[in-house]
Amino acid sequence: MKLISKLLAATMLSVAAAGCAASAPVITGLPPVQTTANGETDPVGTGKADAADDPAIWVDPANPDRALIVATDKKAGVHLYDLAGKDIAFIKGGLVNNVDVAGNIIVASDRNDGVNAHLAVFRLDPDKPAIVALGRAAAGTGEAYGLCLKKTAPGAPITAALIVKDGTVRVGTLTVADGAAPSFALEWEYKIPTQSEGCVFDGDTLYVGEEDAGVWELKPNGTTAAARIVAPVDNQRLVADVEGLATINHKGQRYLLVSSQGDNAYAIFKLPGIDYVGRFAVAAGAFGATSETDGIEAVAGNFGAAYPDGIFLAQDGDNAPKAQNFKLVRWDVIAAALGL
Repeated sequence: MKLISKLLAATMLSVAAAGCAASAPVITGLPPVQTTANGETDPVGTGKADAADDPAIWVDPANPDRALIVATDKKAGVHLYDLAGKDIAFIKGGLVNNVDVAGNIIVASDRNDGVNAHLAVFRLDPDKPAIVALGRAAAGTGEAYGLCLKKTAPGAPITAALIVKDGTVRVGTLTVADGAAPSFALEWEYKIPTQSEGCVFDGDTLYVGEEDAGVWELKPNGTTAAARIVAPVDNQRLVADVEGLATINHKGQRYLLVSSQGDNAYAIFKLPGIDYVGRFAVAAGAFGATSETDGIEAVAGNFGAAYPDGIFLAQDGDNAPKAQNFKLVRWDVIAAALGL
């Protein structure tokens, strides 16, 4: 959820007095190192709205140097982009929020029924290219909001985490079989106190962003989880809202990346200890800056001359005068700026 919409009433007078844009940060944390985008996607189809939401990166299992971007327009459906940012496929899905991929299966949190949560399931055909709807899996009561998938071996069962808007976390097995509707079987559940959305797995551990409070670490424990806040909103490292989460491997070390939406920055923590590393921002350069970022993604690998050592991908909440889109940044540039 955009921080601006939550603070608009409180900031209208100060914004008017300062003469600055409504998207200017109300609070700024520790100074981030500055990077610039190396690419951007075509805008999503819904203009003049908070529509672009969450990206995921599909890596070709037969050719790990090849990748495509899957991303949601949360007012309309799911887009497929190549790494040059060209919109190469789209499927209508209505109100789909977060998205992730496992093999050629795309899963999105389906908000079309605000009372009962669902997972929208699609199949990616990268050669056509096309996205094909496979159906919806019921996932309990509440409004589906956040979604992430555990990284598993090809052909292994898909473990999905659904974050209900009220902070309820449901983790279970998503079954996708030919000739049958997708189904979701709950394995464990935990209630975070308030609105939550972004999530990412690191092995069996799940990290979830509670928007006003910080990042939670959840470790499964029977039908629930052992849980604690490991990176609180402190207006230094993280400024509310806490939004998208991602992980990446770099030089044998694994890192957690978090969207500090409130001040248009991204914080990095070393796993598994959640040791703070630093912050970066994506400033204007050949492409526009990123601001008010919802979803993020990061993936290591050599994706050609443009992205020789991985990609960082961020939703851009202000791509005016065009509709919102997603910005791409070379991961090696971010790592070098932070001395990783």
